[in-house]
Amino acid sequence: MYSFLNNEFLSAEKTFIHASDLATQRGYGIFDFFKIMNGRLLFVEDYFDRFYRSAEIMRLPISLSREELKKVILELVQKNGVSDCGIKMILTGGYSPGGYEIASPNLIITQHSLTMPGTPVLDKGIKIITHEYVRDIPHVKTINYITGIWLQKRIKDEHAADVLYHLNGLVSEFPRCNLFIVKEDRTVITPAKRVLHGITRKNILNLNGKDFSIREDDVSLQDVFKAKEVFLTSTTKRVIPIVQVDDTMIGIGKPGEISLRILEALIETENKN
Repeated sequence: MYSFLNNEFLSAEKTFIHASDLATQRGYGIFDFFKIMNGRLLFVEDYFDRFYRSAEIMRLPISLSREELKKVILELVQKNGVSDCGIKMILTGGYSPGGYEIASPNLIITQHSLTMPGTPVLDKGIKIITHEYVRDIPHVKTINYITGIWLQKRIKDEHAADVLYHLNGLVSEFPRCNLFIVKEDRTVITPAKRVLHGITRKNILNLNGKDFSIREDDVSLQDVFKAKEVFLTSTTKRVIPIVQVDDTMIGIGKPGEISLRILEALIETENKN
């Protein structure tokens, strides 16, 4: 397999950066990840928008234009001969002389196998736990996942699948996913503040069914506990129903009708892209 580092394609085992990079020294950098299915770059312009916006906010110039970046990705896919995959773009803080100031960023692009959630997860749903925390600069997709990784042992110990962040009674997001709830009146809501604007989240917000509406708003922990349905969303997970939050069963403890209908509509949107 090949990867891409700055201006050249390298074998994956030879694609590495120096220890002086701010990504290693201070965890400073951004990334993004999108899917390629049947050779199609799904919603790539949306992902590019977020990647370039994150880079600008973090003061990390990208050496390639959008068209040049797309050309590199397509060439990488061709070299590796894999048409269904995930693409990760990483932009680091660069080789910092003093280990604290931004230098010339390193651009790394890697290709990954992609496995979407299967029927057992969708039929059964998952349990999640909660934790009081808000990510630094939550609207930017940084490489800082220290809290999410630190919580992995607790997640496993409590037989859960993920952890939902909240602060002062309001929920925000998961380390790698967005949250949606379905209220008793069939209104679908996703937290509006202190979240990364996920591309799957954006696509779902653009859906409006005949008998339900979707919007952004504040969502409290109590709203989650009392919800008719709860689900999470991401690029690699699409939609996964949540049937238990901490010790509280959601709804009737089974994946709900609206969650699964939104999943079907999302897949249709992908197929049309």
